Amino acid sequence: MASVCVCDDYFTVTDTGELCLIPGRQGLRQVLKFSEPGTFQFRKADYPWLARVLVRVQAAGGGAAGASAGNDLLACQPGGAGGGYSESLLAVSALGPVETVIVGEGGEAGGSTTDGGNGGGSSFGGLVTANGGGGGSAVMTAGSTPICYSGTAGPLAGSGQTAMGGGAGGGAIRISGTQGLAGSGGESHMGHGGFQRASTGGGGAPRGYGGGAAGGMARGGTVDGTKGQDGAVWVELYG
Repeated sequence: MASVCVCDDYFTVTDTGELCLIPGRQGLRQVLKFSEPGTFQFRKADYPWLARVLVRVQAAGGGAAGASAGNDLLACQPGGAGGGYSESLLAVSALGPVETVIVGEGGEAGGSTTDGGNGGGSSFGGLVTANGGGGGSAVMTAGSTPICYSGTAGPLAGSGQTAMGGGAGGGAIRISGTQGLAGSGGESHMGHGGFQRASTGGGGAPRGYGGGAAGGMARGGTVDGTKGQDGAVWVELYG
């Protein structure tokens, strides 16, 4: 008659003869990704085998302004800041029955004379939070004389075992009525800011998650701004 041996590194036999997994010994079993802006819920009871979670939270990046200038004049704008990032490894006992997951939306694109919007913060309950990046301002008016403007400060760190702010948006420089450089978008931990430009057009769009938008530039024309990149939340489930 065949016999079966049970590895006691991963399994246990209860007093009633049931073969069960030992909590905390199974490693990574599932990854949840929330990448659409909005509010969601994580219910602990949906994962009865859960022992711990690794939560990664990326906030959204700021949008940037466009620009407007007449003939022989130039205007260009700073870039929006990148969103912050936080992460924590949490025991299942640290979680509430339901944790609210918030994914921040990228800051709105500004118009030719209006500021870009701030990026939204992202969070996993009150346990892991990250702050969104600020929008780039429409600070430079059309002209032909040299002038420069500071970039957009990056957001402060949120909360978590590892927490960091996002990258600053780049500053804008005008050299003359034909030469200048708009500000680049701020970097994020999970994405890249938009590229800065020295020709007429909206600023470069960010890539990945949480990057800031680059500022717009206008030489004898009008351009709209660029939207910041949305954030995301990842929840790694360990058994």
